[in-house]
Amino acid sequence: MSQKEQKFLNDLDKKLWNAADKLRSTLDAAQYKHAVLGLLFVKYVSDAFDIRRQELVEQFKNPEHDYFLDRDDFDSDGEYQAEIADELEIRDYYTEKNVFWVPQLARWQTLRDNATLAPGSEIEIVNGKKHIYTFRSVGRLIDDALDAIEKDNPKLKGVLNKSYGRLQIDQSKLIELINLLSEIPFAHESLQAKDILGHVYEYFLGQFALAEGKKGGQFYTPKSIVSLIVEMLQPFQGRVYDPAMGSGGFFVQSENFIKEHGGRLGNVSIYGQEYNHTTWQLAAMNMVIRGLDFNFGKEPANTFTNDQHPDLRADYIMANPPFNMKEWDTGVSDDDPRWQYGKPPSGNANFAWLQHMLYHLAPNGSMGLLLANGSMSSNTNNEGTIRRALVENDLVECMVALPGQLFTNTQIPACIWFLTRNKKERNGFRDRSGEVLFIDARNLGYMKDRVLRDFKKEDIERIAGTFHAWRKGDVQGSTNAAGAGRAGAAEGYENEAGFCMSAEIAEIVKHDHVLTPGRYVGAAAEEDDGEPFADKMARLTAQLSEQFAESARLEGQIKENLAGLGYEC
Repeated sequence: MSQKEQKFLNDLDKKLWNAADKLRSTLDAAQYKHAVLGLLFVKYVSDAFDIRRQELVEQFKNPEHDYFLDRDDFDSDGEYQAEIADELEIRDYYTEKNVFWVPQLARWQTLRDNATLAPGSEIEIVNGKKHIYTFRSVGRLIDDALDAIEKDNPKLKGVLNKSYGRLQIDQSKLIELINLLSEIPFAHESLQAKDILGHVYEYFLGQFALAEGKKGGQFYTPKSIVSLIVEMLQPFQGRVYDPAMGSGGFFVQSENFIKEHGGRLGNVSIYGQEYNHTTWQLAAMNMVIRGLDFNFGKEPANTFTNDQHPDLRADYIMANPPFNMKEWDTGVSDDDPRWQYGKPPSGNANFAWLQHMLYHLAPNGSMGLLLANGSMSSNTNNEGTIRRALVENDLVECMVALPGQLFTNTQIPACIWFLTRNKKERNGFRDRSGEVLFIDARNLGYMKDRVLRDFKKEDIERIAGTFHAWRKGDVQGSTNAAGAGRAGAAEGYENEAGFCMSAEIAEIVKHDHVLTPGRYVGAAAEEDDGEPFADKMARLTAQLSEQFAESARLEGQIKENLAGLGYEC
């Protein structure tokens, strides 16, 4: 994406969010999120429908097109225009281009033109046949529009959140919201309409996650982390699965990655699962807005007790499951076939998520998941046993330690586990059997505000580039003293003290199967400033003595001032 396009989208994001947030009134962020994103969805399907509608008008009038309607075949211009109007209402013209059919009641122009009617007013609707719709309120009009979309598009059954009539919000605020979203411009020289609206949708998800704080993490993973995992796994083709998908961020970023690298979206199949019903709805709308085909199961469901994809073996699995989830195993058998490497403890689902993903991983598949740092070293309640089995079965490929303050919902330190079922030489990868790459990224990133840290593009490229260099090329000797003499680094890759280290399983066994990168990468060498140690110690000791003296002077001054006010300390 060019800088000009990015600036256009960034300016649009801020304008819309600032305006929308002013309309929030008494609704909390969680409720308002669905009000805004639901309307944004209607705006998208309606505009996509209108774009296809305009294409059809041009095709009907083009003598070179198969859909050409010859003006000479009609007795009058009125008959000709009437025929075009009738043809525009034929559903097949839209579905053949993967465009959702939008009934007249749900078209954006209908909402915008009739939102301010008085209760009891009548609207004439043409949907195959003419009928009269009685207006009650703008909230009810939106609900009925969503219901009409669902009825005419079975794939959307249960996806849309029809609760506008029950929202505790001034109806005038909904009218303002409709007018605000009507301002989204689709006339851009290089960006497609769905790209613009998809970008706005993703931006709003992120902003709502910030507004909701801890609860926001249930549906949103920071884009920089999602981008890092996608860049490392590179899901060009095959089945992509997320068993804790939230609003579908990994799928969206996979789409962006494929586009940026010239791949075909049709080569990827999307599978997901989500327990929270409203979050499941957000994810489905997120996919529809981008025109992505998806399978999110028959319904929202608990991944552990009601697996929606029991027979799936995915080529790529990416997830950000809830950290350290307790009481996850109610209704789950101790003999579940997913627990191949050990029964996860009831008090922590980290290794349950990990083994569930491994169970669904294809023979040549790769996966990446975010977990709390404790997963790398804990030996309580069978966790150490499971981790040892994963290492000794050569399933762990790479461990990445992340910096703090990356998440909106938790300050728990996190890491990324990358696992694969096949480290043998294939698809341009060298044989990495018996090796694990450790990356310590805790010092990367920047503070985007007082609370949150983010990765720069260069940070993501450095981490992902290190991983790719390690996986590919001819094997060379290590240049790091900690691994000197061992053949374990690929061409273009070198161990870097304080950042990355390629370790053999034998080394990991020496560390009791602990997978914390800091144990392996060591400390970065400090630059020698040329000052002799004795001279430096004398200088620093003198400086410290001066600081102690100044501290004592200030302490005495404070005590004197307090005594003057009648206080002793």
